Amino acid sequence: MRRYILGRLIQSVFVLFLISVAVFLLIRAVPKDPIYVILGPESQGITREQYAQMKHDLGLDRSLPVQYATWVQRMVRGDWGHDFKTKRPVTQELATRIPFTLQLAVIAIVLSVTLGVATGIVAALKRNSVWDVLSSLVAMAGVAVPGFWLALILILIFSVYLDLLPVFGGKLLWQEPGAAIKSMILPAFILSIEGTASIMRQTRSSMLEVMGEDYVRTARAKGLRESKIIWVHALKNALLPVVTLLGLRLGGILGGSVIIETVFSWPGVGRLAVSALQEVNYPVVQVIVLISGTTVLTANLLTDISYAYLDPRIRYR
Repeated sequence: MRRYILGRLIQSVFVLFLISVAVFLLIRAVPKDPIYVILGPESQGITREQYAQMKHDLGLDRSLPVQYATWVQRMVRGDWGHDFKTKRPVTQELATRIPFTLQLAVIAIVLSVTLGVATGIVAALKRNSVWDVLSSLVAMAGVAVPGFWLALILILIFSVYLDLLPVFGGKLLWQEPGAAIKSMILPAFILSIEGTASIMRQTRSSMLEVMGEDYVRTARAKGLRESKIIWVHALKNALLPVVTLLGLRLGGILGGSVIIETVFSWPGVGRLAVSALQEVNYPVVQVIVLISGTTVLTANLLTDISYAYLDPRIRYR
């Protein structure tokens, strides 16, 4: 297991290197000059000397290899650079945004797992029933319907017409619990829909397959309670593909949070990434992409390790 984890860590470092090179080059391919974006309307009166000085101050007058090497060295030392526009360290910008994104992501994952696994189990146990058909239809709709469209519809219904939930903004649970819960209901629900639908379909499929295995029939022949057969013998093995799906869903939630945070004006990392990309804010975009990549790679590694605990037959070498 240790050799496997070490190998995966080495692979992750290589993947992060490729991600860093890709984001470094792609953000600089955006047809915008960050200096003119920073200055805004004031850029019309800038002289060549002032432009050259600003470019030097930002380190943009160096060659791309030198810029990349300097950025990587600073990242390794913990200096993640400064926001081009606010001049604040990127770490400070992220420190105020990450709690909002984590709060939203955790609630969305909990909803996805709870609702997806529960409805998947019921649909499998009541195969071809009305509940099975309805849950399958809802799952298909959850995958097919665009999240941003559904978000706008729910905002129109619950925020504009009924005036039950706030339209924009967000609060932290440990600061204002009541306001935080109200502000999270719509974005967390929208963010969890696709994951809930995917987990439900995978759980149903896995449960149907497992319930037909020989060891389940043997457990029934021994006279074990049906509830014990389902929760102890069947569900543990049925969760193996679901665990894999959870690792992939984390990346989907991080990607989806960019859209949802923008629609709901949620003050998280996703909204910061959108504004930073519009402003060609190199340091902010680069750090956010690297953090997202690291999170996805870590989730995949934990998913693989959890396999060995869910299924003793699996051994990593």
